[in-house]
Amino acid sequence: MSTPVGHRPPPAEPLPAAGAAASSRLSVYAESTSVVQGGRLGLRIGRPCGSGRVRVHVHDDISGERVVDTRRRGSRWWLDVPRDWPSSLYRVTVTDRDGDVAAAPDEAQAWFVVRPRQPGAPTLLSLPFTTWQAYNRFGVPGEGLYPAEDPRRAVRVSLDRPGGGPPPERWEHGLLVWLRRRGEAVDFCSNLDLHDGAAELGAYRLLVVNGHDEYWTWEMRDRVEGFVRDGGNLAVFGANTSWWQARIEDGGRSLVCYRDPTTDPIARTNPGRATVEWSSAPANRPENTMTGVSFRRGAGCWGPDMPRMREEAYTARFAEHWVFEGTGLRTGDAFALGTLGYETDAADFREIDGVPRVTGRDGTPRDFVVLATADLRHWRAYGQGGWATMGVFTSGAGTVFNAATVNWGAGLHDPVVDRVTRNVLARLSAPPVAGRWDVIGEPTPVHALVAHRGDLVAAGDGALLTRELCGQNLTWRHLADADGLVALAAPREAVPDGPQEVHAATTDGRLVRWTGHGWAPAGTVPAGTAALAIADCRIFAARADGTLWAAPLAADARRWTAVGVAPPLSGLTAEHGRLYAACADNQLRSAAVPPPDRPVHGWTALGPLDGVTVIAADGGRIVGVGPGRCLRWRAVTPAATA
Repeated sequence: MSTPVGHRPPPAEPLPAAGAAASSRLSVYAESTSVVQGGRLGLRIGRPCGSGRVRVHVHDDISGERVVDTRRRGSRWWLDVPRDWPSSLYRVTVTDRDGDVAAAPDEAQAWFVVRPRQPGAPTLLSLPFTTWQAYNRFGVPGEGLYPAEDPRRAVRVSLDRPGGGPPPERWEHGLLVWLRRRGEAVDFCSNLDLHDGAAELGAYRLLVVNGHDEYWTWEMRDRVEGFVRDGGNLAVFGANTSWWQARIEDGGRSLVCYRDPTTDPIARTNPGRATVEWSSAPANRPENTMTGVSFRRGAGCWGPDMPRMREEAYTARFAEHWVFEGTGLRTGDAFALGTLGYETDAADFREIDGVPRVTGRDGTPRDFVVLATADLRHWRAYGQGGWATMGVFTSGAGTVFNAATVNWGAGLHDPVVDRVTRNVLARLSAPPVAGRWDVIGEPTPVHALVAHRGDLVAAGDGALLTRELCGQNLTWRHLADADGLVALAAPREAVPDGPQEVHAATTDGRLVRWTGHGWAPAGTVPAGTAALAIADCRIFAARADGTLWAAPLAADARRWTAVGVAPPLSGLTAEHGRLYAACADNQLRSAAVPPPDRPVHGWTALGPLDGVTVIAADGGRIVGVGPGRCLRWRAVTPAATA
């Protein structure tokens, strides 16, 4: 972002120069932001001229345990990290012989992560060292990247300097402590390990981004987005995530961010790497495509108004979703009081019959499901007005969840915030579960269902209903009165002999098609037809006992022929040359559509129906609903998704 945000104020005097061994006060920095268990980390210690030994303490910053207490001379100290130190965030503190820091805490402390020698947990948590370093020496001309529009700001800062640790607000700390207290299996890395590949992402099921992780390199994004596409999952318990593109140069020891394409020399030769906001030209790579949301639609309250964030709460917009399982929330309930801020991220959305639906205009994927919203437009009086939108979406074979607020970790004492966090971690860190049904809408009394041109069409209570086919919990809209319909079907592929319209079987044995204005006759169906499907320019009819018929879809050539027997069923659908049946034994089954002169056979069980009795197929998913059950969907085949 481009506004001062209440991080450290400018120091009263310049801090020691990078690499200085002698200075007016004690200082320390680490030569790397991470070290592997059993590895060696170099630390540079600055001290007043003529001083003797200094005391050096190393603490596991999450548990608070002191793991090293030593006295050292000289300007460089090699820390040999034992193999049994847990993967964690560590803090080094230097003091004089009497134990006094004798300096500002920022410069007398250094921070580093111990990475696992071998990945041993399903979850990897990345810590935002680039952002911590970006705010280091805030307001010092030529030494800090802030204020963002100050002409005296630096555009390149060294990582070899004191400071560059967590801000006073410790946005990341709440989640770290919560994870440790719960005994969650989590490994840690620096986000620079995502940049250079030291973090073995492919060994994990879940990557957690936490707190305020604002500065991302091209390499970080490529690796994380590829990880998710390949079936890994991403959980963001933060906001303002990946706002600025940065570069790491000088052998990994300089952070570069010009913020301005006219001054960044790389913009002329490789414009996509220009260090500007990710959504801006010439980068043109909105962070929404990775995270689902952005600070562009989000909100921020800064400086003396920051405490106002404690007054805000989320409103649940989809309480039936798995993220809210076990919370007791109902749609419309408020939760997570005090967790919103100091910055939030949001997706552009519009309300459809009281339900949020993303527009995609800002780069947010269209399958982003809005789970909760907070209207923070009044924050324009304190900083930036906007929204917060918690949500989830799929990207390739992986799933992305985003809490969309920097301060999420401060609310983990709240039972709802605690349960949501546990739900996300448990699901996204676990191995994929084949055939899992996910809720996409409220219970609806429908007895026939079909997918048609991106929408769902249903028959129920004497009406033809429709809604967009998506993961958001949209409400059904009345399309037309429709008494006496027992089954629906529609062709998915091009139909050479007729229009691509919804067909229906009626209780009195007629076949009709929906023209958009009313029902037109299309022939008859076999007696007792309970379900329909259309595939390969043929229409299939089934009785509840599983008896199957087929006929050409073209009305002038229609003659029904028996084509085999399926298990007893209540629903039938088709996609990509396969039939799918909702069977009476609570199993979803599938069989290939045979040539016209062959019977249907070889029904394969795909998993339990979870109470679903009528089904529709579209886009590689089966959508279903049953008496008293929420509308839901699942992949047609076992898929490597969460």
